[in-house]
Amino acid sequence: MTSSEMREPTFLILAALADGPKHGYGVISEVSKLSDDRVRLRPGTLYTALDRLSAEKLVQPAGEEVVDGRLRRYYEITDAGAESLATEAARLQSNAEQALRRLRLRPVGGVA
Repeated sequence: MTSSEMREPTFLILAALADGPKHGYGVISEVSKLSDDRVRLRPGTLYTALDRLSAEKLVQPAGEEVVDGRLRRYYEITDAGAESLATEAARLQSNAEQALRRLRLRPVGGVA
């Protein structure tokens, strides 16, 4: 990814795929779980994001199968996607640590 900051749905999609390939509904379910139901992806939104992430070489198709007469496509994170996810996770962690450190230094009652 070329921007310095990743949007939350993108981060969560990559995180959902970090432990192995998943089909679309599996990604939707995992994103919901990872975000404590704050982020709920619709299929159209997910597949648009997966197309974009595929074009950016952050995810790739990992096979397909027919289940109950419907095509199920699987996706997996690429090495570049894992690197991008790790970089963003480290950035978020650093920001959170800075915020928590400042909150610990905050005077009681919020008055300086």
